[in-house]
Amino acid sequence: MKTLLPLAEQIARQLIERRETIVVAESSTGGLIAAALLAVPGASAYFLGGAVVYTRLSRRVLLDIPDAALDGIRPSSEPYALLLARSVRARFDATWGLAETGATGPTGNRYGDAAGHACIAVAGPSERAVTLETGSADRAANMRVFATAALDLLERALSG
Repeated sequence: MKTLLPLAEQIARQLIERRETIVVAESSTGGLIAAALLAVPGASAYFLGGAVVYTRLSRRVLLDIPDAALDGIRPSSEPYALLLARSVRARFDATWGLAETGATGPTGNRYGDAAGHACIAVAGPSERAVTLETGSADRAANMRVFATAALDLLERALSG
């Protein structure tokens, strides 16, 4: 698997060349995805912003997603990640929305997912979502793996 910062640099080049923008809604990565994208010089050309959506309150306040929008959608699932990606994209009027939700550890989440579970989604000219299971309870390592996987998914969406 590619590493975080080289992936962010590759994505930045593509976004700048295409004059496209990205916005991020992340949960268990705690801002690591946004930090990687912002570490690339010239980020203001493509990065519009992001939100750490770690609670129901943050989902309502930062993304304006009411609880009713979750009817039939389980948090920490691919449909939920897609809802976040679509919502943050629309809220910022960006070309691309990238979202992550999961359980970094050392324990699982209240929805029954084990530590090391993440769902990642990209919304934009194309959409895709993936589920990742690391099998690890190492919180910091899972954060890095989830963030790298999110950027990898975005890079694949950009490459078509």
